[in-house]
Amino acid sequence: MPLGQVSVLFKNISILNDFFDVKENMYVGVENGIINFVGEKKPDKKYETEIDGSGKLLAPGFFNLHSHAAMTILRGYAENLPLDRWLNEKIFPFEARLTEQDVYNGVMLAAAEMLRFGIVSFSDMYMFGAATARAVSDSGLKCNLSVPVFCFDDKDADKLPVLNDLDKLMDEFKDSKNIIFELAVHAEYTSTEKAVRNSAEYAKDRNLGVHIHLSETKKEHEECKIRHGKTPAEYFADCGLFDLRTTAAHCVYVEDRDLDILKEHNVSPALNPASNMKLASGFAPVPKMLEKGINICLGTDGAASSNNLNMQKDLYLLSIIYKAAYEDAAAVSYKDCLKAATVNGAKAQNRPDTGVIKEGCRADLRMIDTEWPNMRPATDMASNLVYALSGGENLMTMVDGRILYYNNEYYSFDIEKVKHEAERSVKRIISELDN
Repeated sequence: MPLGQVSVLFKNISILNDFFDVKENMYVGVENGIINFVGEKKPDKKYETEIDGSGKLLAPGFFNLHSHAAMTILRGYAENLPLDRWLNEKIFPFEARLTEQDVYNGVMLAAAEMLRFGIVSFSDMYMFGAATARAVSDSGLKCNLSVPVFCFDDKDADKLPVLNDLDKLMDEFKDSKNIIFELAVHAEYTSTEKAVRNSAEYAKDRNLGVHIHLSETKKEHEECKIRHGKTPAEYFADCGLFDLRTTAAHCVYVEDRDLDILKEHNVSPALNPASNMKLASGFAPVPKMLEKGINICLGTDGAASSNNLNMQKDLYLLSIIYKAAYEDAAAVSYKDCLKAATVNGAKAQNRPDTGVIKEGCRADLRMIDTEWPNMRPATDMASNLVYALSGGENLMTMVDGRILYYNNEYYSFDIEKVKHEAERSVKRIISELDN
């Protein structure tokens, strides 16, 4: 199955259509990166390759709306700690020793994992943006890429080096079709108000979207209220940051008034249930978000906190935890969850032409083997995609019509080399920490 495949017909295949219902025995044609046919009868048009979809299902690929991809090389390094200790005692000392090559190695390992589990695009916030951009280009994935602003002293707020770096980065990769650059403000507690306001002006001047951490922990949320007399959502809105297209990661402790702000400013919360549970951060008020019509999305966070980039795991958790917490089996429906992981994420990334299987949309797809025992019977296959799927059933991942992963084979890089280089980075850094 060649990497450059541009003309493919999937035949006799079930699909998750644009209404998020499953239709059986369908035909889907892909050419030049676009879905150009969806129908019940085989098209007259000839395609270079035909893929028999018997026993398989074609679905929109996952959009991972919050990640720190390079942190795959910190997997398992910091365990059983709350967020503040996790960061200060383990993560920050490790990250202080990262090189650009280490970040590239970590992102390539993340790309392999994401492709394995059907992720076609991710929103990333991390240092060494050029390394991430190179890995995105080499892997074939899509990415909304940002490098975070940190600023602890107002005397540094007028000259933020990261903004100059972002200008250079956008110029260097201006021809990339897969990368959308964004501004990242790491969090309220890692930046001054002047730095946030200056960053917002910078982003407005360049028409950039924004990626932030918002109300991830109770400590963060309450201390912001002490510092500013405002919740983090109120604070960022007042600083002008929410005047831009914003993805707000976590939103665990947002209050009712914050939800109104998110809705008013069209902010998209990126939910990370696995990471939030593992770090004992809490649960975002997702049913309330849905009631207000807020565009909820789904993310994995980094592999240092959630330990893997299998979005199916986050999808499953999103679908069940609120049923128990709210004592309401209908609190969050499986279609709400499927939309959060696909079309809602595409919308938040400013990719309006993808996230669904529909003629004219980008061919960002995953193909699932539905013959596994856990996928039968198929009384409601759409619900099976949320409640029964484990993630390992993903057979193929296609990005812009290019098959990048198919049946345990990678077509854009050498997976053994990727694993080896990531291991080498980890061993060097741990050796330095031990000495």
